[in-house]
Amino acid sequence: MLDAHFALQDQKLLGDLSQLEVFVNGSFCRAEDAKISVWDHGLLYGDGIFEGIRAYQGGVFKLNAHLERLFESAKAIGMTLPYSLKELSEVVLETLKRNQLQDAHVRVLVTRGIGKPGVSPVSCVQPGLVIMAYPFPPLLGEKPARLITSSVQRKAPHSVDARVKSLNYLDNVLAKLQAICAGMDDAIMLDSTGCIAETTGANIFAVIRGSIHTPTLTAALPGITRYTVIQLAKEEGYSVTERPMTLGDLYVADEVFLTGTATEIAVVGEIDGRKIGEEKTGPVTSKLIRIYQDLVISGPDVTRIV
Repeated sequence: MLDAHFALQDQKLLGDLSQLEVFVNGSFCRAEDAKISVWDHGLLYGDGIFEGIRAYQGGVFKLNAHLERLFESAKAIGMTLPYSLKELSEVVLETLKRNQLQDAHVRVLVTRGIGKPGVSPVSCVQPGLVIMAYPFPPLLGEKPARLITSSVQRKAPHSVDARVKSLNYLDNVLAKLQAICAGMDDAIMLDSTGCIAETTGANIFAVIRGSIHTPTLTAALPGITRYTVIQLAKEEGYSVTERPMTLGDLYVADEVFLTGTATEIAVVGEIDGRKIGEEKTGPVTSKLIRIYQDLVISGPDVTRIV
C-alpha cells in the first residue's frame, strides 16, 4: 500500500520530469528509475555540494565557472572529485542533449558517497554524482518581488564557509518557509552581526543615488551572476561598492534587485512592508537586465549544446 501511495504522489508532483534522463554514478537512466543508496552520506547528513547552471536557447552560460566553483567547494570540504572538469562539462552537455532541452536548469550534485552510518566520512570511498536538467524558461522581466527579513540567520563564516555551495540548505529552507507563510516571495537573511548576507537563493544589490551597492561576501555565496553583474555595471560606467550593508540601506534605496543563476536579475518592489522606489523596474536595473539578457544568449561565455 505505501509503495503505491508514494509512487502516485511522486507522479502527481513530478509529472513529465520523471521521464527525463538523468546521469547517476556513471550512467544515464530515466529519473523515475534513478537510485541513490540509503547509506549515501549526502542523504544521511547533507554531506555534499552542488551547482545550479542555466541553459538559454541551446547554450549553457558560464559552464566552466560553475564547474570550477564545484571543484573549489569540494576542496573546501576535503573531497577529491574523481573526474575532470572537462568530463563533467561533457556530461552536462550530453544530459541537455538527451532531453532535447534548450532553456533549462541543470543541477550537478556531488555527495560524499556511500559509507557506514555515523558522521565520520572516512568510510566513504567514492563520491556520488548526479546530473539532471529540466525545462526552465527565462524569468527576466517578471513582476517585482516582495521580501521580508527572516529571523533565521545565515550560517556564521567561522562555522561553515559561505563559499561552499553545500547540500545542507536547512537555514535557507526555513527562511524561505517563513517568507511563504507570510505571503511573500522570498526572505532576506542577516549575518551574525545583523548585516545583510543574501536572500535564500540570491545575492542582493541596491541602487542609491545612482551608485550600486552590494553586501560583502563574509556570509554570502560568491554568486557567479553577482560577479557578472558587477563587471557589467562597471563597464557601463556605474560605481559599484561592496560593503557591509544594513536593512536601512535597502529601505532608502531607489532600486533593489537580486541576482542568481535561477533568479537571473529580479526586481524587488517591497521589503518588510516598505515600498522600494516606484515598485517597478528602475532605470539602472532595467539597463542591466537588457545587457545580461544578451550576454546569456550570445556572449563569449556560452557553450553550445550541439
